[in-house]
Amino acid sequence: MAVKAHDERECRVPFKIVSGGVTAAKGFRAGAVTCGIKNPDATRLDLALIVSDSPTVTDAVFTTNKVRAACVRVCQQHIKDSDTRAIIANSGNANACTGVQGIQDAKAMTKAVAEELGVKMRQVLVCSTGIIGMPMPIERIIPKVPDVVAKLNPKGSEDAMRAIMTSDTQPKTFAIEVPCGKGSFRIGGIAKGAGMICPNMATMLCFITTDAKVAKDKMHRAMRYAVEKSFNCITIDGDTSTNDTVIVMSNGASDVPLIKKNTPEGELFRCALHKVMLELAKMIVCDGERVTKFVEIRVRNARTLGDARKAAEAVAKSLLVKCSFHGCDPNWGRIIHAVGYSGARIREELIDIYFGGLQACKGGLVTKTPVAEMEKVVKEPKFTVTIDLNLGTSGYTVYTSDLSEEYVDFNSAEYSAAVHAKRQKGFA
Repeated sequence: MAVKAHDERECRVPFKIVSGGVTAAKGFRAGAVTCGIKNPDATRLDLALIVSDSPTVTDAVFTTNKVRAACVRVCQQHIKDSDTRAIIANSGNANACTGVQGIQDAKAMTKAVAEELGVKMRQVLVCSTGIIGMPMPIERIIPKVPDVVAKLNPKGSEDAMRAIMTSDTQPKTFAIEVPCGKGSFRIGGIAKGAGMICPNMATMLCFITTDAKVAKDKMHRAMRYAVEKSFNCITIDGDTSTNDTVIVMSNGASDVPLIKKNTPEGELFRCALHKVMLELAKMIVCDGERVTKFVEIRVRNARTLGDARKAAEAVAKSLLVKCSFHGCDPNWGRIIHAVGYSGARIREELIDIYFGGLQACKGGLVTKTPVAEMEKVVKEPKFTVTIDLNLGTSGYTVYTSDLSEEYVDFNSAEYSAAVHAKRQKGFA
């Protein structure tokens, strides 16, 4: 059942899991405060700051949505200078579709942080997450910047993580230490995301730090490899947001020499970065808004990688398939029909489909596997669906969820509820 070409198992790395999240690596601090961004009466943390104590090599990947939040536009300009020293991030408001004022507000956040830290505005990146189309209450954010700077500490990852959560119900953090030569380096990160999740930079924020010293070109290659095989392989609801951002900061504070491309150390770093991103990506799917199932869709033996990806994504996004998952129904017919319209090159009479290790379809036809046995598989909160096209050697894996009634209810009136709440308090 091994999958060639696009499966996380092809990229192995020795590591040990460590605590600390985005501050697990040396030389990074984080903190968070309450601003009342979404609700001025709320006490939850909603403004986070992550800082490197020394210069960094930083790279980022942003949403592919043509409607981009103000923070994304500002980040895309600032990242060109690379030497990022800080990330300021808020929840409760996406600062998207907010026009010129939104750009000014995003810049104001970077300016306030830069002045407090004694760095340049372009050395500060800004990220936002929350409701689209609502003006940013910048007057409640700027006065709190000195407070969040004062909160910075090497154990501040958990507060920062909670400050970027919106509809998330579970924290998302992961960090590892990797032996390299005579020393070791650490990579750790935090993420948020639960709804509006789809490949092509799934809807989320993710901040990753490492104390490895990484050459700029190596960082660029490693990051895009890791994103493509993690965050671009998940889907919950088929939506790509306006604010998607993944940022990786490397400050070289470990005792490991410079990591360059086309070296064993470079390959080790690439695999380690992928490991951290993949674990965070899986956490996002598991915490999908009111979903109940985590499902791994594996396509194997496709003619090309492109065909494998088309088939896997079609199945993972199918609303009918996702409803079957929620109902614990091993309906392989819905799976094969999604493969059929995916655009992948297939031969119906060669397709095999498995739930877990149980074969439901062989050569495009039903098997004698008892339905009751397959139901046991799909009743589990986590299971795998394997689709063998038997046409080649390429494979691709996508991580998806079911579609529940609670998901629909949860997403039915977010914007209206926010507008009414602000009007009741006299803010609109």
